Amino acid sequence: MPSLIIVRGNSGSGKSSVAEGLRAAYGPGVAWIEQDHVRRMIFAELDQPDGANIAAIEQLAVLAMSRGFSTVVEGIMPTARYGEMLTRLTSAYAGSAHVFYLDVPFEEASRRHLTRAKASAFSVEEMRTWYHERDLLGQPGERVIDQTSSLRQTIETIAGIAGLQRVC
Repeated sequence: MPSLIIVRGNSGSGKSSVAEGLRAAYGPGVAWIEQDHVRRMIFAELDQPDGANIAAIEQLAVLAMSRGFSTVVEGIMPTARYGEMLTRLTSAYAGSAHVFYLDVPFEEASRRHLTRAKASAFSVEEMRTWYHERDLLGQPGERVIDQTSSLRQTIETIAGIAGLQRVC
């Protein structure tokens, strides 16, 4: 049975890199639902309570899992706005559901931000306004991965816990 994998953390913590790495290593059977893409590209909306993107993320995840995809839901997704939806997703899913929080201090997140292609899309000062220190969902089994875990280690840890099978 496919796994539901939720990867949360602040901007610059490595969420998208982890999701991209999971997809690359574990294949086309992995659906990647990126909060930023749904919110900014599909709906062009600000991150707000009861935003259209919140319902869309939930519906996309349910659809992907019902079609047999292991599903990575990835984004900042602050608990205050997304917690209820994420809790519904994890508690309603009959398969294995795993929640990960990438805990990276602001100084390290801002350093990482300056090395990526989208560094010009927003400033470190803007990132600071979005930063929520250790914004955990508080779900049983939620796992925190800190900045000492390399990208490769993080991908391998998540894949191992979620039981993903590597593609050739």
